[in-house]
Amino acid sequence: MTYQVLARKWRPQSFAALVGQEAIVTALRNALTERRIAQAYLFSGIRGVGKTTAARVLAKALNCEHGPAADPCNECLACIEITRGSDLDVIEVDAATYSKVEQVRELTESLKYGPSRDRYKVVVLDEIHRLSRQAFDALLKIVEEPPAHLVFIFATTEIDAVPATVLSRCQEFHFRRVPSLVLAAHLRAICASEAITASDTALRLISRAGEGSVRDAVALLDQLATFGSGTIADADAIRLLGGLDTQLFQEVLTAILGGDGAGVVSAVRRVEEEGWDPRHVYAQFLTFCRDALHLGLGGDPEQADLPAEEAQTLAAAARAAGYENLLRLLHHLLTSEQVVRRSDAGVLALEIAWLRAAELPKLARVEDILAGGAPTTPPAARRTERAAAPVPAEVQPSAALLPTPPTPPSPAAAPASSSSPPGDPVQAFLEAVKVRKAPLAAHLAEAEIAVVDGELHLAVPADNTLLAGRLQQSVNREIVDAAAAAVWGPGIAWRTVRAASRPVPPSGAAAPEPAEGAAAERGRVADNPQVQAVLDIFGGRVETVEEHGSFREDPR
Repeated sequence: MTYQVLARKWRPQSFAALVGQEAIVTALRNALTERRIAQAYLFSGIRGVGKTTAARVLAKALNCEHGPAADPCNECLACIEITRGSDLDVIEVDAATYSKVEQVRELTESLKYGPSRDRYKVVVLDEIHRLSRQAFDALLKIVEEPPAHLVFIFATTEIDAVPATVLSRCQEFHFRRVPSLVLAAHLRAICASEAITASDTALRLISRAGEGSVRDAVALLDQLATFGSGTIADADAIRLLGGLDTQLFQEVLTAILGGDGAGVVSAVRRVEEEGWDPRHVYAQFLTFCRDALHLGLGGDPEQADLPAEEAQTLAAAARAAGYENLLRLLHHLLTSEQVVRRSDAGVLALEIAWLRAAELPKLARVEDILAGGAPTTPPAARRTERAAAPVPAEVQPSAALLPTPPTPPSPAAAPASSSSPPGDPVQAFLEAVKVRKAPLAAHLAEAEIAVVDGELHLAVPADNTLLAGRLQQSVNREIVDAAAAAVWGPGIAWRTVRAASRPVPPSGAAAPEPAEGAAAERGRVADNPQVQAVLDIFGGRVETVEEHGSFREDPR
């Protein structure tokens, strides 16, 4: 007897056998049960998810001797002939070879006549997006107003290429990619029936390689079963599916997270010596890093498509590296993917992308630079000697772009008070504010800070309207509350007072002096929300206000 490949042998013959399309199955079954038959259906989705199969099952359900029924019996003459493809009333047309307008017109003319035996004449038009514009136009009239005996079923993998005039005349069903877990369970059922021995890891690798396509996954299962004489070993699955040595990926990931450029170069040299496709290597390393990210978030190692021991090793490395570092690494790799894929020098592009990724642990956080603190080093980089090396000049942030906040002047000495703790409580207070919000601490350094009768006084200079406004904001008041409580205890209260300033001129006196006018102008500009945001980010203040050109702020 001629051997039949598994993809054809296990082709669903009923709605119940369709894999991973439960919502579509429910809608079609209800339509058949309630006799709500549309004149045209459009099935869209990637290859191998069941579009043409569902069309044949729907044709059988419409013409079954016991129907229209929610599921065909697959025993009557109509069901058997439709399964064999010999039913005269079910016409399957491949639009890729039937795309000319003359051919479509001949088809529409023949459809005016009723079915020879069945209840409905069903036209299954596959790959409908391959029709020409004129052929689509020839279909419009009969699709919109077909005879009562006629049902169209269109299938396409490129829904965007189908004109809206056709879409509006059809009931559209989008067939989704089948999830890997569902596909692996389907493959397990096939293995049990066909006496194929395969581990869960091998089946997950096959289902992932199928990329959501049932037909592709079953074809790969058939190929691997043939290679292993009915037994699919994990190593064979990895090798035949284009998989690479995961130990290489583990070494590359460790080198990148540790900033070890020499280790990255060694791994790239091995890729070149083995003759592997650098684009394929890069794509698989992306998948490996994605598994690491999921494991770093606390995912189950058994869900990774890796042998148990390697999954455990990767989980430990991912937890040590940290979620943020892995997320930053994946973002960089995705940004460089197009460069590696399109480059004529694939190995060189791969090497540069990985070496740039190895520089990530050496970069300093912008927040730490603005706050004047020490750059934070990722855990993986701290464990290596190379991560302790100074950051190369080419990756250091530019001083022009990331200015370090100016060193705040020493605050005025606080008057002695019985409630003040020993040491320098004012400096400790400013440090406590700096930990929470460095720009606010820089502004507070310009105030006179003292504890008077058990109350903290913040003497704000009269011309420093920016600081006065900051201290009115609830978020900044909470920071001052927390810092004061940390230094003087939770019972300490505080308030702002005016520092000594020049006397205010009496009513009717001359206009303010230029210095006072400049101070008012600085205060007005500093109160602008956009200016406040810039000052908060860079820890600055308004020194002078200059007018350029004829621009003036709209007083409204």
